[in-house]
Amino acid sequence: MTDQLKTVPSAEKVETGVRNIEGIAEGLADILADTYRLVFKTHAYHWNVEGPAFFSIHKLTEEQYENMFGAADELAERIRALGKLAPMRMTDILERSRIQDPDKIPSAGEMVEDLAKDHERLAHRLHALIEMSGERNDPVTEDLATARSAFHEQAAWMLRAIVAS
Repeated sequence: MTDQLKTVPSAEKVETGVRNIEGIAEGLADILADTYRLVFKTHAYHWNVEGPAFFSIHKLTEEQYENMFGAADELAERIRALGKLAPMRMTDILERSRIQDPDKIPSAGEMVEDLAKDHERLAHRLHALIEMSGERNDPVTEDLATARSAFHEQAAWMLRAIVAS
């Protein structure tokens, strides 16, 4: 192996005026973990949903998991821009995430309700990150978190509209 391939990633000090970078990077890592878990859950429901609402749920979940997959990259790159390492192990993702697997195979309606609750949970965590970022002079993370929260709030609304009676 050449010396060029022996470089190990490391955290570095970044001086951009952001205060308490560690806390923001931790918050971003939590959001990244939830995003990854929700991408998988959304994709799994997309593959397995059945019933009269199949097509609408299938198409909506596809749009949502594609959006979140791209967002995972943005979140990880923001962590790196702050000089910290993004999570590198699935164990880290599982430990940080508040997104849970279902206890049993859910119906189409239960899938939709479960995803809506997860999107709301993630929006709530993003609101905390928005507040923290503002207090710590980090408008870049604040803007990123605001955009992500808007996505999750809209996703929750669209999913809840499917199961509205």
